Amino acid sequence: MPIQAISYTSRASPGLGPDAIDELARSAAVFNAQAGVTGLLLFDGSRFLQYLEGPRDGMAVVFAKVQNSRSHLELVELGRGFPGRRFFPYWSMQLLPAEPTDLYDIVGADWSRLVLRRTREEGEAESGVERLARLTVPHWVDRPLAP
Repeated sequence: MPIQAISYTSRASPGLGPDAIDELARSAAVFNAQAGVTGLLLFDGSRFLQYLEGPRDGMAVVFAKVQNSRSHLELVELGRGFPGRRFFPYWSMQLLPAEPTDLYDIVGADWSRLVLRRTREEGEAESGVERLARLTVPHWVDRPLAP
């Protein structure tokens, strides 16, 4: 079954505090695990960037829930495609802190290619998913498994 991936950014709803964000990530982890979806959620204190991956039917259910959520505003889809494999198979949903500059850098990257390349042409910029993977590498050691 092909793996679909979607990445988006959004702004946190006013008044959404740290406890609510932690609970959002915990409940998303449970829901995503049931749908066969994995991914991560970066948060810089005001903006989110989420990357989701999974089977098409599971992704449809999860992304519909994301689109209808009141926890964020101004959802902008960055990329959607079929990467060929999962990049974050151990996380049904992992919340990671991010610096605003890192989030800005990842959002501004090229999301038209949802692939990790082993090599790039000289001077060729990293794709959005490559930048996301590079930023999350320090967290892979402590990867919690799906609930």
